[in-house]
Amino acid sequence: MEFSLIFALFGAALLAVFMVIKRGCLLVQQAEVVVIERLGRYHTILTPGFHFIIPFIDVPRTVTWTFFREVDGKRFYRFTKTTHRIDLRETVYDFPRQGVITRDNVTMEINAILYYHVTNPRAAIYEVADLSEAIEKLTQTTLRNVIGSMDLDETLVSRDHINARLRVILDEASEKWGVRVNRVELQEVTPPADIRHAMEKQMRAERDRRAIILEAEGAKQAAILRAEGERESQVLAARGDAESKLLRAQGEAEARLLQARAEAEALERIRAALPSADPVQYLLALEYLKTLPKMAEGKNDKLVILPYEATATMGSLSAIKKLFEQ
Repeated sequence: MEFSLIFALFGAALLAVFMVIKRGCLLVQQAEVVVIERLGRYHTILTPGFHFIIPFIDVPRTVTWTFFREVDGKRFYRFTKTTHRIDLRETVYDFPRQGVITRDNVTMEINAILYYHVTNPRAAIYEVADLSEAIEKLTQTTLRNVIGSMDLDETLVSRDHINARLRVILDEASEKWGVRVNRVELQEVTPPADIRHAMEKQMRAERDRRAIILEAEGAKQAAILRAEGERESQVLAARGDAESKLLRAQGEAEARLLQARAEAEALERIRAALPSADPVQYLLALEYLKTLPKMAEGKNDKLVILPYEATATMGSLSAIKKLFEQ
């Protein structure tokens, strides 16, 4: 009995030593910290590494984190986790869809994602009861305020502006909690079904209008180019006609000039050959003789009437005879 009692006491002592050593030794992982309280008051913050604390006097402070998790891609469920380790890495907080109202009284659903990390572990524990839930509520209220100050069209096309405003407001509000908000992203912006149908109709009408405008602009440009082409062709045709008429007139003038020179030379030669004769009568008789065959042309023309001046013409012919004789 005494041996069993001694063995039990020795085992209890070993267990007590083991429990003291277990409670006095603490290993902190990288990117984590542990807040230590001594007799219920803040004492220190343990950084990554191996640490010794006074058992039952120094106690790690436990914190509660609330987060959402999407199950089966359909619904978000709220989970609560209690731990004495504070993660200093950047945390992604995916909020479930929430209804917001725009300035023009349109209700839509928005799903936001928040990226933040803890910069002051002491403030994250002692300045707020549940940091995750506080950030969630602050983000929801801020998002409602920001969306409520904008119209529907402005909300749909100003995601970057909304993200920037949310980040600035949340960063300023959560600074006293020892948290820095890095980014805020609007993952989904879902207007009501009737609004989406109206927007699709508006977009289709806008596309049809642009197509009609482009078609009209094309027809206009085609008509302008066609008119310019016709004008240039008419100008070129008129210019060619003018040049051809000018060349024709120049040719006729040169021909008449050559003919006049030839007639003048002929008259000079006739005058030199027949000093006493009139060269004009000679030329008239010659032209008359050239015209007679044309006057006698015709199928039924049998009668030829000579003009009154035929005697003078005959005299010219006699003069021509003398000319050839000489």
